Amino acid sequence: MGATLPTTKEKLRKVSTATIATCLFKRGLKNQFIQDVKPLKPNKPNMVGEAYTLRYIPAREDLNPIEVFRDPNHLQRVAVEECTKGAVLVIDSRKDARAASAGSILATRLMVRGVAGIVTDGGFRDSAEIAELEFPSYHNRPSAPTNLTLHQAIAINEPIGCGDVAVFPGDILVGDDDGVMVIPAHIADEVADECVQMTLYEDYVIQQVENGHAVIGLYPLVDENIKKAFESWKKNKTTNR
Repeated sequence: MGATLPTTKEKLRKVSTATIATCLFKRGLKNQFIQDVKPLKPNKPNMVGEAYTLRYIPAREDLNPIEVFRDPNHLQRVAVEECTKGAVLVIDSRKDARAASAGSILATRLMVRGVAGIVTDGGFRDSAEIAELEFPSYHNRPSAPTNLTLHQAIAINEPIGCGDVAVFPGDILVGDDDGVMVIPAHIADEVADECVQMTLYEDYVIQQVENGHAVIGLYPLVDENIKKAFESWKKNKTTNR
């Protein structure tokens, strides 16, 4: 499996999760959108980064007293300190937001370390503070109780499920106001290339629809005359850059 090209991330910052979803659907991948997860604050730049995973299991009371946080090897803390710069910390909280997956201190530490974002199918405490950070964050809903009340950190950087999606370490996550898509690592470069072209055509479609054009033949593109008009529009757009 080759490493994702740096230019791929730049391309994915400029395309929507909706476009990525359609692109993946064309490849037979129908379940790559993390369910019931939304940004803590909308209108931030796209989140793009490789998945670095943390998995929780249900907490057992005798193993999760508050004192476990004193252990320097506690896996939640280890994940925060070892999550790769430019990656996204993805937390499998079993879709259980009754206790927090993390809070503002850990989110701030990730931001300072250069991590690209954080995603959980559970909830965050201190959610208003996290929302104001220059750091993309996605969860199900706010949750005040400490994670220890319901979650035990059990493994880092192994395959997980998050919001009913399989997430493998190294997969590329893209987040926007709609939510988060997971792109399998081995096709990320080609998906990025195709999505850039799809976005260019979607820009053309929007322009045409705003000018009163019908969608039939235009979207999807099946009319040869429209295809020729688009190619001319694209050429002019490229020339005038």
